[in-house]
Amino acid sequence: MSLSPFHLAIPVYDVALARAFYNDVFGLEEGRSSEQWVDFNFFGHQLVIHEQPKTAGQESAHTNPVDGHNVPVPHFGVILTWSEWETLAERLKARDTQFVIEPYVRFKGEVGEQATMFLLDPCGNALEFKAFKDMSQVFAK
Repeated sequence: MSLSPFHLAIPVYDVALARAFYNDVFGLEEGRSSEQWVDFNFFGHQLVIHEQPKTAGQESAHTNPVDGHNVPVPHFGVILTWSEWETLAERLKARDTQFVIEPYVRFKGEVGEQATMFLLDPCGNALEFKAFKDMSQVFAK
């Protein structure tokens, strides 16, 4: 399956703080920018942070139960290879990242076994990073 890069624009109420987070925590390469927005290469996809006053969703996220954890909604992220996910998890732990859901493996031994972790950017946007033991099971039931 060949994937096209997605484009996602998210609200941030502090462009400088969010810019530093995406640069420093993830080491993302920047593209074009202005005073109100910044493009990032988000693991091959185009993520744009746009200045906007704080939203109600950034104040407190709604959650839904999944595998015994409260998953924040909305959220976004990427599916990495298992080794990329492990490297990112170690990078985030080394930076004393506060996780919403600590890195762990869900559905262990079942169809769709996956590693996952959730965190918030400094403006309250929820991010999930995951990896599948078997990438052919990304959409498996």
